[in-house]
Amino acid sequence: MPSSGATATRPRASEIALHGVTRLAAAAAGALLVVVVAFVVWGAVPALRAVGAARFFTDASWHPRSGAYGLAPMLAASALVTLGAMAVAGPLGILSAVFARYYAPRPVAAAFRRVVAMLAGVPSVIYGLWGLVVIVPWIGWLEPPGTSLLAGVVVLSVMVVPTVALIADGSLGAVPRELIRAAAATGMTRWHAVRAVALPSAGQGLATALILGTGRALGETMAVLMVCGNVVQMPAGAFEPVRTLTANMALEMAYAMDTHRAALFVSGLLLVLLVGGMVAIAEAVGGRGADA
Repeated sequence: MPSSGATATRPRASEIALHGVTRLAAAAAGALLVVVVAFVVWGAVPALRAVGAARFFTDASWHPRSGAYGLAPMLAASALVTLGAMAVAGPLGILSAVFARYYAPRPVAAAFRRVVAMLAGVPSVIYGLWGLVVIVPWIGWLEPPGTSLLAGVVVLSVMVVPTVALIADGSLGAVPRELIRAAAATGMTRWHAVRAVALPSAGQGLATALILGTGRALGETMAVLMVCGNVVQMPAGAFEPVRTLTANMALEMAYAMDTHRAALFVSGLLLVLLVGGMVAIAEAVGGRGADA
């Protein structure tokens, strides 16, 4: 029969082992991120040296074989497609989570979460195919050619809503129910309690949902490649065809050489910097909200 001292040490040993495994996993994840970023920087350095950073924003167009390396039209297209998608998907995803958490009956909420989780796992090429077959002809009926900035916004909106909704639902689920009950006890309506208590309490998690949704929209390649038209030009309207940074990398990386290839790595570096900036802003906003 084992002694009580040996039994008492077992949980302690398991805690130490678990702590070590989690630290190792965290270190591996951080190291992997550093390696990926270092690889992108290493690939971009030859173009930054040969062309100069300024020309990527001042050159009028993108024709690497002719010595033109302007990324501004594709950067603008990426930003507009992402902002347009998040303007739709952000509120829709958060309100969907509010519905599932505070308004829907339990069977409806459970079914809703299963459907949203399934939609979040659908490959992006399926959304792109749906956009190409359904959305592009509709937009083309309004104003040809149909492949456009607007088509990219619509398809990305549908893609990003499940991501935002799932994370927002989990964040709202972490809000103590006692807070909602206390708000109801003071005479608040359900919506007033949600707006004044639940949403501020889950603010950091909701910000995370928006960041991850924005990151998915900004980094999406296949869907925007299929529906946006792939024309390198500064966006002049919602119905104009455009090319995003990610689509440009996917289209040209297979045959790019030397400075051209390195310039595509500069596109990737821009995306990394954009996502890093969004994370920094969210951390600052979240920290300010926690201090308040």
